[in-house]
Amino acid sequence: MTINCKGKLIDLASPKVMGILNITPDSFYDGGAHKNEVEVLNHVERMLSEGATFIDVGAYSSRPNADHISEIDELKRILPIVKLILKEFPETLLSIDTFRSEIAKQCIEAGACMINDISAGKLDEHMLQTIADLHVPYLMMHMRGTPQNMQQQTEYDNLLKDILFYFSERIAAAKAAGIIDIMVDPGFGFAKTLEQNFELLNKLELFKIIEKPLLIGISRKSMIYKTLETSAKEALNGTSVLNTIALQKGASILRVHDVKEAMECITLVKSLSR
Repeated sequence: MTINCKGKLIDLASPKVMGILNITPDSFYDGGAHKNEVEVLNHVERMLSEGATFIDVGAYSSRPNADHISEIDELKRILPIVKLILKEFPETLLSIDTFRSEIAKQCIEAGACMINDISAGKLDEHMLQTIADLHVPYLMMHMRGTPQNMQQQTEYDNLLKDILFYFSERIAAAKAAGIIDIMVDPGFGFAKTLEQNFELLNKLELFKIIEKPLLIGISRKSMIYKTLETSAKEALNGTSVLNTIALQKGASILRVHDVKEAMECITLVKSLSR
């Protein structure tokens, strides 16, 4: 399984790491941590040196009950950071975490290489066609509603069946629009209870039926720290445990705050399979 990022083929048969760069003041773990250009560049440099293939930049917090911000404010936050990173590290493969087509368009035109959309095109009717026109990889996540109301939408007839049906419909829509490189993210923590998150992880191998690269984003999330009765800051060990399970069940990309530890998980799991 390969995706084309700015003319470079990335082979996802060997799992990769996507490092998280939140430039929001209210993200659940690192909100407000990167307050100036020096801190942003230092963080990016560290993630790249530790082995990240992709850097995922987000300017709209998608944690439960997050504040809604306007498209103008999101663009003001993210576009200068995209330009800053690519000026300092021009070979960086930047993923843009947005559900808005205009943000996607301007960031790709500024040099980013893929779009990570928590809504799979459901929150912006122009997103799928925009991605197709831009000829970039598209990462679609499962979510119901919006970050502001998703945790009130956790009733499913059959969790895995409903999510797999959701992806079959969204992938068909993306292909119809002309999108070639598609990846899927089950959306841990998005419109799912603690118990549903673990059910999803336990049955993750069922996603092989989709035949698309699978991204897993469980880094320091509440399914870890609430289960362990601790905090996001103390959830690195738990993150590594669940990332290892995800790799054994077919994950192609780990989206994480802690790149070094995720790379170690990949190395150890590869050694097991050898």
